[in-house]
Amino acid sequence: MIDLARYRSLADAADPTEASGVVLRVVGLALVASGPAVPVGETCWVVGADRRQRIAVVTGFREGEVMLQTIGHLDGVRPGDRVVARRRRLDVPVGPGLVGRVVNGVGEPIDGLGPLAGTARRGIHADPPPPIGRAPIARILETGLRAIDAIFTLGHGQRMGIFAGSGVGKSTLLGEMAKHARADVNVIALVGERGREVGEFIDKILGPEGLARSVVVVATSDRPAVERLSAAYAATAIAESFRDSGLDVLLMMDSITRLCQAQREIGLAAGEPPVTRGYPPSAFALLPRLLERAGTGAPGPDGRAGSITGLYTVLIEGDDENDPVGDTARAILDGHLFLSRKLAGRAIYPSIDPALSISRLQVDLASAEDYRLSLQARELWSEFERVRDLVEVGAYRQGADPRVDHAIAAQPRLVEFLRQSLGESSSRDEAVARLRTAVGAPAAGRQEAR
Repeated sequence: MIDLARYRSLADAADPTEASGVVLRVVGLALVASGPAVPVGETCWVVGADRRQRIAVVTGFREGEVMLQTIGHLDGVRPGDRVVARRRRLDVPVGPGLVGRVVNGVGEPIDGLGPLAGTARRGIHADPPPPIGRAPIARILETGLRAIDAIFTLGHGQRMGIFAGSGVGKSTLLGEMAKHARADVNVIALVGERGREVGEFIDKILGPEGLARSVVVVATSDRPAVERLSAAYAATAIAESFRDSGLDVLLMMDSITRLCQAQREIGLAAGEPPVTRGYPPSAFALLPRLLERAGTGAPGPDGRAGSITGLYTVLIEGDDENDPVGDTARAILDGHLFLSRKLAGRAIYPSIDPALSISRLQVDLASAEDYRLSLQARELWSEFERVRDLVEVGAYRQGADPRVDHAIAAQPRLVEFLRQSLGESSSRDEAVARLRTAVGAPAAGRQEAR
């Protein structure tokens, strides 16, 4: 006898009616339709007279009409085209088959290497891990970069911002960390980048070595705002799938400024009022929902918890660290690295400014001795910057202030410590030892990192 229970349950769950509407008009970047009545964030098919199907995301409602934005351009859409509910949100492939591949904002491979193998599907939207159940951030992440490892110690599961103007080396910094950081897998989201820069980043900066342990999610600047937005969420969902399997993930997103600009396009098209420098409220509301998804997960049966260490670049207009997007991100993240145009102009790469950067978890991760050493290095750097003009014009007399004398003597050594060649990597112990020499501090017994 055939058991029909399973088929009966599927039939009971099925919707016998097709929820649909028709395209009424196009307003700017938004497509306005008479239906269907589905929640914000769900997807629909836009079916043209030529049977071509486009995926569109519901972004809002206005006076009984549905506002959508398409994944893809609006060319060819006309009034009367059918809009049919798909009954699901956007999802992307996840799993080990993604490692070494380049995909677009909806998870489709764009590297010419054929279809993805060994993957499952996962929705791009998810709630952050519960605040109480998260494992504490207690393990140091070695990045291979001296300035970060010794002065701004990072932990597995920490979220850091990289604040930079244009042309100061943020892409190169991300590429070096992708190659040398002690993580199991990298997930790199390139949101709103120029197409030429994407190819250069993958081929030259990331290189075969970095790509072999990375998943790259790309939505270039010419793609619609919804696709650029989904690329950030897709990369986070892919990182979450690796974290759930117990891996340590390095998630790098370049940049959340362009992510907010994509949300600005969507919000303004849906009728939101601009509030700060043209950004609507939704552009700032999305940041905590997205950034809080990084971090440590709940410990598994073996007691080990996977982690997502997030590095998010912020493009600051006119090198203003108080840019509204940067200011909002800084309040959410666990520290920030400020890339200085002055240091880049002096050929000091990575151009991390010790005086303007901070890691909020360093005091918990580094030993007391290493923490004091990093504070001393930052103090010497700031002291020299305070009197730089006097020193350069010869107005400072040596011996007038012992602290200034120490800062002047240490400055060349600190500059040499910060400057690191491409492809050069060092362990954290080596970085701390070199910083001690640069500062001029006496050698002391090393304490174990907490």
